[in-house]
Amino acid sequence: MSSGSPLRRTAAIVLRQFYLLRGSPVRILPLFVWVAIDIVLWGFITRYLNSLSSSGMNFVPVLLGAVLLWDFFVRVMQGVTTAFFEDVWSRSLLNVFATPMRIPEYLAGLVLSSIGTSAVGLCVMQVLAVTAFGLSFFSFGAALAPFLIVLFLFGIALGIFGSAIVMRFGPSAEWLVWPIPAILSPFAAVFYPLSTLPAWMQTISRVLPPAYVFEGVRAIVAGRGVQAGNLAAGAAMAALYILLAGAFFTRIYRQAVRTGLIARYSAESPG
Repeated sequence: MSSGSPLRRTAAIVLRQFYLLRGSPVRILPLFVWVAIDIVLWGFITRYLNSLSSSGMNFVPVLLGAVLLWDFFVRVMQGVTTAFFEDVWSRSLLNVFATPMRIPEYLAGLVLSSIGTSAVGLCVMQVLAVTAFGLSFFSFGAALAPFLIVLFLFGIALGIFGSAIVMRFGPSAEWLVWPIPAILSPFAAVFYPLSTLPAWMQTISRVLPPAYVFEGVRAIVAGRGVQAGNLAAGAAMAALYILLAGAFFTRIYRQAVRTGLIARYSAESPG
């Protein structure tokens, strides 16, 4: 990691995460255990609701599909933050940045690590949803791919933002990062239309890309087709947030270097 091309330095970050996962089953289990629990729990809830409903509405694609997509988003975000936290927990952050590693290369390594871990979670969710509850997103064809991309981009942006928060305030600030998806979920309208929310909440929802994703997916399930305008707005915002998050992380890093915070960084440091 001390020399070579930017691609090699980025690959070094990914390789480190691979070795950490390979050497520790404790790190591997969270990749699929929690998503499996969510799919099983919500799968039986939707099956129960179907048995009570007299309208003939199928709750499986509406609710269980929303859970699958939201869990994918959460896994993407946590894939970035957890990879960063590994450097924090092992106190190797200073060692990483003592090399020629640049911020874009380091963030790219975190993103690639997140792609790997979130792909594992998505595969597990899809297998469980198909085998246990008959829900297959492949039935929607390529129409679903743009929605997954938007969720992926926004998850990456939040992951980078959360990592910057921890770099600024210290390891104890990770407890500010874990609740972020839960805080956003009511505004993202994961399980209900945006029209259900009061006006002030809808205002916040309009700046959250997942809100456009879940509205669009509900439209597809209802047979109304893809709402291209809303999807494009969500994608544009997600891309913008990645740029802003990257700039924020870079600013926090430079501040940490300038003030000497990064040299004092340890598991006990309050930041």
